Amino acid sequence: MARKEVVPTQRTTTVRQRTSLYEDATSIVETDYGSDLSLDVIARRVASSRRQLQRVYSEIGQTTFREHLTEVRMQRAADLLANGGMTVREVANRVGYRQPAQFAKAFRRSQGVAPSGFRTRGAAEVRALLAGEPRRGIGHASASTGTEAAALAREAA
Repeated sequence: MARKEVVPTQRTTTVRQRTSLYEDATSIVETDYGSDLSLDVIARRVASSRRQLQRVYSEIGQTTFREHLTEVRMQRAADLLANGGMTVREVANRVGYRQPAQFAKAFRRSQGVAPSGFRTRGAAEVRALLAGEPRRGIGHASASTGTEAAALAREAA
């Protein structure tokens, strides 16, 4: 006879409290992503422990604090690069990176293309290529893959 797996359940109040804590923490990240944020800083600001906040990110957010912070920073960086007018160094500083090289590496890992290539090729075109959508308005009828998009962006950089 197969053993039945016991799934622990949490009290409704615990889930509600952790959800509130998660929302508070993500709100801070969304507004202060450009500053020097750490799990300890956020935990102090939401009056919680580091471990409790790690648990909340894992259980409620299905992610980690570092992954969430990086995701927010890369989304903001993509927006800044798409709007133009700022150097990669300025964008890196604006989204919380002191070293442009660290920023470029994180951006490449997140978006599949270097920041300069993202801006050069145009944010919409690169996003469409990475999503595997057909290229529109540039004379190609076939769809491109994410690998092709990354190669095209490297060529443009």
